[in-house]
Amino acid sequence: MTSVNLTTFSIVARCSRTGQLGVAVSTKVPAVGSLCPFVRARVGSVATQAWVNPYLGPRILDALAAGASAESALRAVLAGEIDRELRQVGVVDARGESAAFTGTETDPWTGHRTGPGFSVQGNMLVGEETLTAMAHSFGDSAEQLLPERLVRALEAGQAAGGDRRGRQSAALVVFGDEDYPLAELRVDEHRDPVAELRRVLEVAKRELFPLVAALPTKRNPHGDFGAIRDAFAPKS
Repeated sequence: MTSVNLTTFSIVARCSRTGQLGVAVSTKVPAVGSLCPFVRARVGSVATQAWVNPYLGPRILDALAAGASAESALRAVLAGEIDRELRQVGVVDARGESAAFTGTETDPWTGHRTGPGFSVQGNMLVGEETLTAMAHSFGDSAEQLLPERLVRALEAGQAAGGDRRGRQSAALVVFGDEDYPLAELRVDEHRDPVAELRRVLEVAKRELFPLVAALPTKRNPHGDFGAIRDAFAPKS
């Protein structure tokens, strides 16, 4: 076995108002954003963790793109997976259907919770209260945009205990209708990565999101460069 143990808590989700899809995740391993979250615009979002196989993310997204539901895509991909009982995966599709799998050989406390438009999952956690807090946070923040909801869920999970080994990295990935992300933020090595991800998100709200909103899109290939100039003009 050559996979890496990503002792992780994560949320995969879809916003029912905007159709945005995303993943937020934190763990006691550096650079979790490079191995765990996989998101494809208008297709779905996947978190693959525990003794992680990063190929599961693209394979599940390919199955979703071909028309499979979250549950059927997850089941089909795991059917051929070596060491599947070491894996943990959460999936949400473009319709908001969710599915998750926690292998019997993942490290305790381990488990998942699914609901309309989201799945939360974690392994080697302090306890199940981490996932309970994340699910409640996501449900209680429906008026917020998806990046905010996902980071709030991570904050709730961390406050409830999080990874029992400690803290190191966190990541947020959100896609809308375009093939580039609305947000892809990473904290790769930090003593309090979820708090640092919050700080980075607040900077992104001011300095990144206005830029992304003005970029070329499929419907408007020219973009809105006037808005970009206005957003980034020196303040007097």
